[in-house]
Parts: sequence; structure tokens; C-alpha cells
Amino acid sequence: MTDAVPIIELRQVTKTYGQGATALQALRGVDLTIHSGDFVAIMGPSGSGKSTAMNTLGCLDTPTSGAYLFHGLPVQNLSRDQRARLRRRFLGFVFQGFNLLARTTAQENVELPLLYRGEPAKKRHAAAAKALASVGLTGWEHHTPAELSGGQQQRVAIARAIVTEPAVLLADEPTGNLDTQRSKEIMELLWSLNADHGITVLMVTHESDMAAYAKRIVRFVDGVVASDTLNPHPAALGVVGAAGTVTAVETA
Repeated sequence: MTDAVPIIELRQVTKTYGQGATALQALRGVDLTIHSGDFVAIMGPSGSGKSTAMNTLGCLDTPTSGAYLFHGLPVQNLSRDQRARLRRRFLGFVFQGFNLLARTTAQENVELPLLYRGEPAKKRHAAAAKALASVGLTGWEHHTPAELSGGQQQRVAIARAIVTEPAVLLADEPTGNLDTQRSKEIMELLWSLNADHGITVLMVTHESDMAAYAKRIVRFVDGVVASDTLNPHPAALGVVGAAGTVTAVETA
């Protein structure tokens, strides 16, 4: 059963950059509904509008027209400060390039969102340790990014994204800088966060084998949703054990 009110809804959303003859219409009337607990892969060629849609969903950009509802709240009517608070409270972000502070330990990187929220040090330390443990990095808290593999750095980035216990995790090409094995491990981790912790995951990817982990695959073409299909056999189901949790993967 899905929730009565979707966690996210786009209604005829458009986005135009520029004016006149040079105007670029990135979104041309997008309708999209996301329910709590969804795992959605967003695909499409370059220029299809998928990144603009993700920026809109992440409150990093606003629609030119149409409506963006978050738990029924019209986001397009919020001020910049209100959208920033919504981001900090409900959304987590994972990027292709990890975006970790180079001279800062894993623990300190993960604590950053809590520091911005003004949480006390003791609470930050405990929450960051818990988040790092949830991505399999217990014992690596005091290592800097230079001392971590690409897969481990992305795990730190995911821990940073979930340390605030967001309702929605937005992942932009999260495996784009990783080899095949590390990509598989990160996708199994995202699956586990979705299946075991109930975090709604929205992921932009060019890779069909990564999209295969999602429960739904949404394809953008020319600024509109060209297809929105259920995936009856997500790839991660093949590694789910008898207890219903994803089996352990390498962290190196």
C-alpha cells in the first residue's frame, strides 16, 4: 500500500533558462509522483532534462511554472531560506565526485551537515559514528579521503547524506567514478538503505546495470517523462539473504 499523500509530486513542471530567441526549455511539463519508500532511477540522454528535474526535486532550483509538492506542501511558494531548511531537514545528497573535504577525516566530513544545523558536539560525534557504521566503515573514522579508496570515499559521502536521517536521498551518478565491483557495492548499499531503513532513493544514472537496482525506472526525453516503468526484478534481490537484508560487501 502506498501513502495517501505522495512524498513528492511534480505537476506540469516547466523550466526555462534565458529569454527570447536564446531561451532553453529544459523541462516541458513534467508530471512525476514519488511515494515514500520508492527507489527510482532517472535516466535519459544528455540534455533530456533529468538533471534539471533532480535540481528541482532537491530544492536547488525552482520551476518556471507548474507545481512541486513535498508532502503536499507547495515548494515553489517557499522563500529561499525556507527551501534551504527543507533541504537540511528532509533531503540528503550524494554526488559523483564525492565532494569530501580533503584535509578532514571521515568522521568530520560526516558531521558537517549536523554542524551547519547547530547540533552539539556530543550529538554530532554519536550520529556520525552511527552513520559510518551503517555504511560499513567502523574503524575508518579518523582516515582522510586520501587514505581511502574510491568506494570508501563514496561510502563516507553516503554516510554524510544520511547522518541527518533524511526522508529522501538524491544520488547524482553515485557510481560514475567507480569500477564495476565498487559500483555494485555502492548500489547494494543504496538498496539496503531503501529496503532496511525506508529511505526514499532518487538516482540519476546513465548506466542501465545500475538502474536495474531500482524499483522504478523513469526515462526523460526532450524535457518530458517519456516512460515510467516498474522494475519487477531489482538486481539487489539476488543478494538478499534469508533474513531479508543485503549480504555484506567489501568496503575497501
